[in-house]
Amino acid sequence: MAYQALYRVWRSQRFDDIVGQKSVTKTLKNAIIQNKTSHAYLFTGPRGTGKTSAAKIFAKAINCKNSVDGEPCNECEICKGITEGRLNDVIEIDAASNNGVEEIRDIRDKAKYAPTQADYKVYIVDEVHMLSTGAFNALLKTLEEPPKNVIFILATTEPHKIPLTIISRTQRFDFKRINTQDIVEHLAYILKQSSLSYEEQALYTIARAAEGGMRDALSILDQALSFSDEMLTLESALQVTGSLTYEMMDQYVSACISGDVEKGLETLEIILSAGTEASRFLEDILLYSRDLLMFQQAPKLLEGKTGTITDRFKQLAEETAPERIYHLMEILSDTQNDIRFTNHAGIYLEVATVKLAQTGKAALQPSVNLPEHTQVNESSGQAVSDLQKQIQFLQKEIETLKKNGAASTASEPVKTAPKQANRNAFKVPTERVYQVLREATRKDLLNIKNVWDDLLQMMSVTQRAMLKASEPVAGSPASIVLAFDYEIVCSRAAGDDELQLAIQNNLSRLIDASPGIVCITRDSWPKLRQTFIQQNNEGQKAAHDIDEIDNNGEIQLISEEVEDDSGKQQVVDEAVAIFGSELVEVVND
Repeated sequence: MAYQALYRVWRSQRFDDIVGQKSVTKTLKNAIIQNKTSHAYLFTGPRGTGKTSAAKIFAKAINCKNSVDGEPCNECEICKGITEGRLNDVIEIDAASNNGVEEIRDIRDKAKYAPTQADYKVYIVDEVHMLSTGAFNALLKTLEEPPKNVIFILATTEPHKIPLTIISRTQRFDFKRINTQDIVEHLAYILKQSSLSYEEQALYTIARAAEGGMRDALSILDQALSFSDEMLTLESALQVTGSLTYEMMDQYVSACISGDVEKGLETLEIILSAGTEASRFLEDILLYSRDLLMFQQAPKLLEGKTGTITDRFKQLAEETAPERIYHLMEILSDTQNDIRFTNHAGIYLEVATVKLAQTGKAALQPSVNLPEHTQVNESSGQAVSDLQKQIQFLQKEIETLKKNGAASTASEPVKTAPKQANRNAFKVPTERVYQVLREATRKDLLNIKNVWDDLLQMMSVTQRAMLKASEPVAGSPASIVLAFDYEIVCSRAAGDDELQLAIQNNLSRLIDASPGIVCITRDSWPKLRQTFIQQNNEGQKAAHDIDEIDNNGEIQLISEEVEDDSGKQQVVDEAVAIFGSELVEVVND
């Protein structure tokens, strides 16, 4: 006989064989025992959790002549016929390929006829959410007034797509994801029954990769056994699932927590170069961080279950504060959402690594600057006495400030509102703008303006809406200055790292350069430009050409001597008006 996949060989044949769905199976068994079965059922839940298997077992149990405690015997002709799919009274339909009105009408017409061999005619409709609106309407009448001895079992992974009129006429059973420990125990049972040896850590790796689906776990196990020679090893499981080794996770998390940016990026590069997908990497690191937190709070609960407890893992759990792990998981979770909509997942992983490592550096630095003698002799009584004096002094200062603050608030209540508003005002990055202007050229600005419309089309809808209210007004090889019409949009863009990264990535495709972004308001641009010109005219860049920006934000090179001489400047202006600024070149005598 040809080889059969494990998920087919080990498909559940009794309610007790279904893993992780005890509440569902117990309810169905009791309904059969008490003869309180319904005419329609709806089985919902993730893939590979036992919905179709439960439907077939239910069809066998309700028709089995030798049923015991709601379980089928699997020995009689009816049970064998249903198991082998040759009993005409149990019809399994794939709604994905039979989703039209005609197919459902055919079912409705045939349902009127009595069963030929079994007591009940059972229709199992898989992926029922794929039915069309007309097909649902055709099915609705049958569910509303069902024929005698006919049972419909509808199975779906997306119950929100099923009309409420259908759901209200069925008994709904929600199949949940199977937890990792249950999957591991079932896989171990299968391997023992098959007389195959294995490493326990390999089973945990497979169970985690299955994401709560037993069918997925059996498929991965099948693949891992084919990859292995004689024994299922951790190495083969990691290779098949694309998961990280525990040593690599130890190194990466350790580098991030200790603030070693270079080591973290090197480890990330090794992991990605080995072919690990970004989504799988983030998932493994998130699970690792969760295990760290669990080991800190309940070590006995975790130990012996995951099979991942290494010496370095224990050391990290002892040295790392829970708040650091919370922050680490938050950054990883945000990155997991970001990479879903990008083709450059590696960039987001590198940025996340730098964030994690920099946060680690900040956490390692002392938060309070103690006096010198306190740091040298921290345990001495003198140091404690000094700290107590400082605390008492600060308490007095706080009481004084509270009294003064209350008095000023009572006497001048109107003046407090403008101060609060000024705190939230956008601060123009003057020095960054000046730095761009020192290196700005007309060529760089024109390059940006020529591709600006193309850049907007490459951005997301939200990002495009923000950039519509902006314009590039100066450019250098390293940076560009964007002037925004509205201060609130400018402030948001300046703090949006994702927007700035998207601009750099798309510009690198268009002009083969990825300049940094400096955001300013359009109202502040004339003053910044004028101040920069005055500073250069006062001698800060004497004997050199300076960049003067005209009212349209374009750049043209002129000399200080020409600018100082009003007569010559008039001639230059007339020449520019006649021939255009691009054809006029001013040469100093």
